[in-house]
Amino acid sequence: MENWQAWRKQERERLIADRMVVPPVLHQQWSRSISALLQQGFPNLKRMIIGLYWPFRGEYDPRSAVRYFMEAGATLAIPEVVGKDKPLCFREWWPDMPMKAGAYNIPVPLGTQYIQPDALIIPMVGFDQQGYRLGYGSGYFDRTLATYTTSPRTIGVAFELQRLQNVHPQPHDIAMQYVVTEAGIFQADQQLLRPISTTQCALDNAVAQVEGE
Repeated sequence: MENWQAWRKQERERLIADRMVVPPVLHQQWSRSISALLQQGFPNLKRMIIGLYWPFRGEYDPRSAVRYFMEAGATLAIPEVVGKDKPLCFREWWPDMPMKAGAYNIPVPLGTQYIQPDALIIPMVGFDQQGYRLGYGSGYFDRTLATYTTSPRTIGVAFELQRLQNVHPQPHDIAMQYVVTEAGIFQADQQLLRPISTTQCALDNAVAQVEGE
């Protein structure tokens, strides 16, 4: 696509606007479904360092879901923007800890250590049928993922209304390994998202973790 940047900007604005007018009851219902799918489909996150995000502009809020993993032994981390065009750094986070205002006025942990996540729960403004993500346009997550020698587990989360046919990925874009919406878990398989049951997802991730150890 020749004018992919203009198209992305237009779609980004449309999708954010659509997300922000979702009725609270529906937003809560969809969010509960996503949380349940994360907990059932990715039980091995209990033994990992999980990078999550602070919800912004109507995004799914992952904090209640990851509290479940933390109580079972996981370590949690929130990204911090440390400079324009630089990869994100992740600071250790736990509920009710002191926070400070970071980039875009999004809260970040105050003074905790930097740690490298084993798995990332990544917000998506939009996503396509290949698992590519439409973000806010700054490229922070793609830039961060490109720095890892061993790729962390990448789980993109969004609502179904944010699904697109094609986000017109560019060479620097990195597809999600999994996408979770209120409709289910989808795995990127040979550049095509396909639905996968929570049982199969849990099994696949357990096997992958053993093979990686």
